[in-house]
Amino acid sequence: MKINRRKFITLGLLGGAFALLKGFGNNLFAKNLSADGPTQPPIKPSPMNWNDEEVSLCWIGHSSFLINFYGTILLTDPVLSNRIGVYFLGTNWGPQRFVKPALTIDEIPKPDFILLSHAHLDHMDYPTLKAFAQKYPAKIDVMTSFATKDVIEDLNWKSVNEIDWDKSTELHGVKIEAVKVKHFGWRYPWEKDRSKGNPNGRSYNSYILEKNGKKILFAGDTAFTELYKPYNNDGIDIAMMPIGAYNPWRYTHCTPEEALKMAHDMNSKYFIPMHTRTFPQGREPYEEAIDWMKNSAEKYKPQIGLTEIGETFVL
Repeated sequence: MKINRRKFITLGLLGGAFALLKGFGNNLFAKNLSADGPTQPPIKPSPMNWNDEEVSLCWIGHSSFLINFYGTILLTDPVLSNRIGVYFLGTNWGPQRFVKPALTIDEIPKPDFILLSHAHLDHMDYPTLKAFAQKYPAKIDVMTSFATKDVIEDLNWKSVNEIDWDKSTELHGVKIEAVKVKHFGWRYPWEKDRSKGNPNGRSYNSYILEKNGKKILFAGDTAFTELYKPYNNDGIDIAMMPIGAYNPWRYTHCTPEEALKMAHDMNSKYFIPMHTRTFPQGREPYEEAIDWMKNSAEKYKPQIGLTEIGETFVL
């Protein structure tokens, strides 16, 4: 990946700052579950047994899902790295995983396409994406948000495409509609960002995916917002919503109950949680987000589809 001198120096300083401030970070973020590093996922999925006549999805970890959408295989925001953070000197410098990915790259069938919500380091992971591009050179299409493809366009994809808010396209028989959310876009602090009012800055998407009359919302990352309400008659079957890193980041991340309410406002049938139990990104305890979701679910229309990393939901 090409990098100019200014960014090289800045990333070096960021890497050094991470090493120096590791103790401070341990107080800011939730602590790891094991002194020996990431633990094994509680459930091991078996995508080789999935049926192409159904919609099947499994939670790999964080916002990474493998989805078989009636025979179309896609990955959302794949992050298989042991750490998330600045990619420098051939590795990521940042927080370590709580739990290992439920599937390794060798256990994941070749994706028809990869769907990326935005360029944040925990959603657009360069080492993971590089590994897929090298394993399947020129064989995977990528869809990402406006002004973000430059991060990965040096890799050997079949195609890499951007889609802006309120636009639609189709890949491998799946209709993809980009939906605006309440978040921010910069990957590094000096970059232009739409959330700061710059129309040409890095953007951030939710997506509505449709095939054979079924619809999946992949929310990416969002704070609580009314922006989903216009989709309440769209027949969303599955709402995949972020529920973690809300403490103290409420301006950019919703709480579990807020995520349920947004899915409820869309009249979604099923609710799939994500963006929790994987990386130490907030102060909330490891169990809190899922427990909060479970305790609040009876007040809202959507049924909870899964609760554990590695678990599979079938529609």
